Amino acid sequence: SKDINSIIPADSFLFVDGIGVKKDYKQAYKYFNLASQGGHILAFYNLAQMHATGTGVMRSCHTAVELFKNVCERGRWSERLMTAYNSYKDGNTNSAVIQYLLLAEQGYEVAQSNAAFILDQKEASIIEENETYPRALLHWNRAASQGYTAARLKLGDYHFYGFGTEVDYETAFIHYRLATEQQHSAQAMFNLGYMHEKGLGIKQDIHLAKRFYDMAADASPDAQVPVFLALCKLGIIYAFQYVREINVKEIFSYLDMDQLFGPEWDLYLMTIIALLLGTVIAYRQRQHQGVPRPAGPRPAVPPQEPAPEQQPPQ
Repeated sequence: SKDINSIIPADSFLFVDGIGVKKDYKQAYKYFNLASQGGHILAFYNLAQMHATGTGVMRSCHTAVELFKNVCERGRWSERLMTAYNSYKDGNTNSAVIQYLLLAEQGYEVAQSNAAFILDQKEASIIEENETYPRALLHWNRAASQGYTAARLKLGDYHFYGFGTEVDYETAFIHYRLATEQQHSAQAMFNLGYMHEKGLGIKQDIHLAKRFYDMAADASPDAQVPVFLALCKLGIIYAFQYVREINVKEIFSYLDMDQLFGPEWDLYLMTIIALLLGTVIAYRQRQHQGVPRPAGPRPAVPPQEPAPEQQPPQ
């Protein structure tokens, strides 16, 4: 109903303070939770207090911090996010990035990721070029810490390619793995497959590479075509690896040549090799004798004068 956001918190306070009813913190928590689903700021605040003190619910500092953060981000200063967005749409990227950077320092994940994006695209001329990637890396890291999947992927890319930092395949692998485990990112799974295939930051393992490629295809339909191409390449690599690592001596050790070709198989083999060698020598000699000597260059035909036109008989 229209007044649900005001009615439910009022009922909650009755249960908290025991006014007219018996104190029941669990019932108060229930009503505060219902009000928070409607976006009531005071309900978020009281839920945070209950989680912080363990009143009516198991104490959880992490949950309390998240709820307090939610309350803070609903203040009037959050209107600057829309102002920054409008500035970006109007093409004033310098103004937008300054506002996003200020809001990013206040802990807004949206501001952190947007500021990092503008810096990543080098759209803000107010920031020196040699500072764009390091600043972007800082804000990608902050946004990733708040659970933003794209930011976690960007961290992996920055360490993989060395943007704003040194090339570090091991750190890139860690970020891709976190994005896979926490957010089930298909792109991160594909990147892990590639790193396993090439042995970048991790020991080369064709089987694990295939596993991560398959996981990426299952996680997102958009990944099926690149995964198919990657698996085709992986199959070729595996075939070459198998041929290179195969132990020919070990294979022949399992063969009983006496039983397969008879007790004198070595004589037969030597005879066959001699015949093949003789055939090759004879063919080479015949080919050498039959090749005609190259003839000298033929003189070019000199240009001839055009034939005179015949006179008609008189």
